[in-house]
Amino acid sequence: SFSAVAADTDGVQQSPWKETIEGTGVNLTCLHPKITADATHWYRQFPDQPPQLVATAVRGTKPVLDGAGHLWVSSDRKSSALYLSRPRRGDSAVY
Repeated sequence: SFSAVAADTDGVQQSPWKETIEGTGVNLTCLHPKITADATHWYRQFPDQPPQLVATAVRGTKPVLDGAGHLWVSSDRKSSALYLSRPRRGDSAVY
């Protein structure tokens, strides 16, 4: 199974755990009401590895860097959702 664990970041509200069957799409949502940055960046981090950029968007929908999903950012930029269309066991990480 695929699992995602939320990063603990000040002012960001994210579901602490998400799980799905391998190959079944999963939506990871995040509220960031105090955002001041121009763009929203989603990263993933595997154990003992540096964070890897998954997707970046200012508003609207952008594809993830490996093409298997998309990042959506609300028009007020206070929330976002990372959709992984075909997660694999190897994608289990902190997002």
